[in-house]
Amino acid sequence: MSLAARTLEAAGIPTVVLGCAKDIVELAGVPRFLFSDFPLGNPAGRPHDLASQDETLELALRLLETAFAPRTTVQSPLRWSASADWKLDYSNIARLSEEEIARRRAEFDAQKQVAKGVSGKA
Repeated sequence: MSLAARTLEAAGIPTVVLGCAKDIVELAGVPRFLFSDFPLGNPAGRPHDLASQDETLELALRLLETAFAPRTTVQSPLRWSASADWKLDYSNIARLSEEEIARRRAEFDAQKQVAKGVSGKA
């Protein structure tokens, strides 16, 4: 997305990138970046939470209007939860039981089988 934003900007189309990986997106040098301190994959707000999604969109549009310098980053004031403990648990295999790891592995393998069926590959 970062490279696409830079290409669009070069063509005169203003962009705002929404993201959760601040270091990666800033390194790519996007013109305007709305950083949400959420788990990866959730830059547009909390899932099924229209209020947080609406606020994120409002922040992005405001950034589009007000950023006067290239490579402007604004951090969303929204929080994933009241506690930052989610950062300890998010994708941390050391904090999962063997049963949970096995369950997730089986779920992932099942998803791969579905994907193979959709793509037509055996």
